[in-house]
Amino acid sequence: MKKIAMLGTGLIGTFYTMSLHGLRSRDRVVTVYSRSEERGRKFAADFDIPKFTTSLQEAVTDPEVDVVVVGLPNNLHREAIFAAADAGKAVLCTKPLGRNAEEAWEILRKVEQTGVFHGYLEDLVYTPKHLKAHASVEAGAIGKVMWVRSREAHPGPHSDWFWNPEISGGGAILDLGCHCIEIGRSFIGKHIRPLEVVCWADTQVKPIAAEDHAIGLVRYANGAIGQFEVSWCFRGGMELKDEVAGVDGSIRIDNFLRTGFEMFSAPGKGGYVAEKAETESGWIFPVGDEVHELGYNNMFTDMFNALEKGAAPIEDFYDGYVVNAIMDACYRSVKSKKWEPVELKEWRGSDQVEPLTAFVEYDAAYWLVKTETLPDGRRKVILKDKKTGEIIQREG
Repeated sequence: MKKIAMLGTGLIGTFYTMSLHGLRSRDRVVTVYSRSEERGRKFAADFDIPKFTTSLQEAVTDPEVDVVVVGLPNNLHREAIFAAADAGKAVLCTKPLGRNAEEAWEILRKVEQTGVFHGYLEDLVYTPKHLKAHASVEAGAIGKVMWVRSREAHPGPHSDWFWNPEISGGGAILDLGCHCIEIGRSFIGKHIRPLEVVCWADTQVKPIAAEDHAIGLVRYANGAIGQFEVSWCFRGGMELKDEVAGVDGSIRIDNFLRTGFEMFSAPGKGGYVAEKAETESGWIFPVGDEVHELGYNNMFTDMFNALEKGAAPIEDFYDGYVVNAIMDACYRSVKSKKWEPVELKEWRGSDQVEPLTAFVEYDAAYWLVKTETLPDGRRKVILKDKKTGEIIQREG
């Protein structure tokens, strides 16, 4: 049994505690830290947590605590993680790891210098659908991955601090892009280096100082492309969609909003529907088990199994650092309107990767471009001459 200090009593702290205490879990939150005494007291009562405090130091140095979970605003991650590391506690942190790559690097160095266990709580690479899709990719079901498109869009975050870039570090790119970028890395291969980024972002709808909409491309060393689309302007709930294209197949995933559970209610459901839902009447889209479908259960299972085995989890603070470095390049590209390099202080993946080519020989003289059956039943073959480069077609 692991005893946990939960830092933060907002939406993410709520989801984390629901997951940790769900399904008769043996791991328990034993103390909770909140900047609001009123909120901390209520949170502790709601989740049957024996202690609450408004002192971060008191929470992380509690001798009963084994693991510190950081679910605080982005500007407090560094302080909380440093305190946990100095106390010798295993530490898990919500996304993004830092407000920028420099802050994330300082956090990474701190946990590695103190030797504490660290896990990056990127829940969307732990959703049941992602894990099954990832296993299929690893087994070769769609061949080499060429392109990953990940989209997260909703009407905007739930707390005031997200909207202040001095506290959060940025807008939709930092809040949502971190998810989509890591989903792309997961499918393409985290051992493959991200080289450069081109990104567009703008403030289209919200009266804020940060971007509320962005689209970006991340190019990897093997030629693969990760594409992300993020928005705080989308109406109708929260959309989480991923597409993976391989040379031999493709995968499409809808993690949220359209998951097969639809309800029409004329008077209104009368309460919470799902995260970022905008209405409780008319056609609504509840979620059967939100913390499970969003990946929290699998995420904490991986974290605590790795901690007990003395191994690294699927996602650790180095992953968080790489994601921050990619997002920094995104922000530079938004300003320069050019491809910008991903600057990493240290690369821990492969330096030699196989180029992403999958040419298929038709015979000794030709490459196969495409085969197709036409409406009249004829079968057409498109070929490229290896010597001359000429493209021809044959019926066969």
